Amino acid sequence: MTQLALARKWRPRDFSNLVGQDHVVRALTHALTTGRLHHAYLFTGTRGVGKTTISRILAKALNCEQGVRAEPCNACAACQAIDADRFPDYVEMDAASNRGVDEMAALLEQATYAPVAGRYKVYMIDEVHMLTGHAFNAMLKTLEEPPEHVKFVLATTDPQKIPVTVLSRCLQFNLRALSAAQIASRAATILTEEAIPFEPAALQRIGQAARGSMRDALSLLDQAIAYGAGTVSEAAVSEMLGLVSETVLIELLAALAARANDRYLTLVAQLAETSVAVDAVLASLAQLIHRVARRQFGGAPLEDARLEALAHEWDPEFVQLAYQIVVHGRRDVPLAPDERTGLEMVLLRLFAFAPQSQPAAQPVRTGPAPEPVASQPLSPPSPSASARVAAPAVARQDEERSEPPKPFRPAPPPQKTAPRQHDDAKPTATSSAANRAWLDLFPRLELDGLAQTLASHCAVVADDGTTWTMAVDALAHHWLKAKPELTQRVATAVAAAAPCKWQRRLRFEAATDVAGTPAKEEAAHWAERKRRILDKASQHPGVQVLCERLGLRIDPDAVHWPERSAEG
Repeated sequence: MTQLALARKWRPRDFSNLVGQDHVVRALTHALTTGRLHHAYLFTGTRGVGKTTISRILAKALNCEQGVRAEPCNACAACQAIDADRFPDYVEMDAASNRGVDEMAALLEQATYAPVAGRYKVYMIDEVHMLTGHAFNAMLKTLEEPPEHVKFVLATTDPQKIPVTVLSRCLQFNLRALSAAQIASRAATILTEEAIPFEPAALQRIGQAARGSMRDALSLLDQAIAYGAGTVSEAAVSEMLGLVSETVLIELLAALAARANDRYLTLVAQLAETSVAVDAVLASLAQLIHRVARRQFGGAPLEDARLEALAHEWDPEFVQLAYQIVVHGRRDVPLAPDERTGLEMVLLRLFAFAPQSQPAAQPVRTGPAPEPVASQPLSPPSPSASARVAAPAVARQDEERSEPPKPFRPAPPPQKTAPRQHDDAKPTATSSAANRAWLDLFPRLELDGLAQTLASHCAVVADDGTTWTMAVDALAHHWLKAKPELTQRVATAVAAAAPCKWQRRLRFEAATDVAGTPAKEEAAHWAERKRRILDKASQHPGVQVLCERLGLRIDPDAVHWPERSAEG
């Protein structure tokens, strides 16, 4: 005997078993209970979210022998005939294969006759957007004023292609894509009823792979049962879907946190040698880092003890940087010589940017995130008050070393560092090599808006080989305090644009009278150009004659720069 597919066997037969469409169920239930029924409904949404299922339940509710009711009995002849797709007054038409005006004319002609066995004739037109323009025009009059015994149910995955004249004649319901948790919960209920052993993590993987479609999820579940010989395990599902095991990725993050070079390289090689798609590996890794970040900002405790430990151990700023490295790595993989090289470089970059020694992480919040507090006026900071914001950029080794280091254990060469500023001293930028490197790097930073403004008012006042101390001029003090996330954007841009020699962490300090900032250097540059132009103009013989004879003078404010890149 042929086994019935789970998607057909477990199709919901009433509204109470429908998953994830509570807003549609509520509206239809109230309409059926109060008798305020519309003559045309339009269900929109992606594949497998319940459009046809709701249409069948609605047809049963209208034609149930127990009367029009929100919950059909599912026991009478009419309900069972609709479930078996043999009820004469319920017609499902596929508009993709019956899209012409002739097919539509035949359907509308049948609609004029009274029902054969039920109370209402229900016409369900699937993928209605595939109808031709003439077919739409043919149905407009009947759709607007149908016979009393006719109800239309239209379904589509692309409502943008439906004429507005049709949309205005229907009650439209947008069916939502289901979450992975909803799909996993429904799959667990089905497997329990089917007495099939399963692992919850495997159902979560299936829910994510289904991308919001319950039908796709149940088809994958059928495939997983066959693949696992009657059981549904995470390892089998991951192998079937071409996904990497979550255990391996957690071990990779644990090795990253422990700075275990050999173990990390072994896991990188293991991931690169698998047949799993590189994009799937990086997507799964990004999801794990996202869970760690949510936990650090007050999310629920993580089930895996190693991930929970990472949430307490890692600095939140490094977690954000790690997420960006992985997400941007998915974009860069197609540019690599081959996929394996691209994957390895993303994972090695993640290790290279990990801090040498983890600072004390901020305590993980155990409750919900605090409510936002209304901002208050900020007083200008005193020179002794330093607003330090640790921004994640990573210290790398200089290119010149006396002896080769161990992998991923760089030892920066001794460098001449600027003396540390005492709390009561004003940090003053110098024309050191570090600040010159910062001025050369600034035009290449991918920044805009407030982040660019903040960076333009910073100068390097100290460089210990691993960290740049950035003095922030008084003009940007407000943004340093009011929007501390701007320092994260600046640090990320520096990490992406700086050469290996100048890879540094950034520490920001409020200061006054900071010299050597990009903004002041640019202002000085244009001031000097303006002075040269005015001098050249005043020495021109023609200008001198005009000034002498007509009593004219050169207005310095008249010299401006429509395009600063143009040479004057």
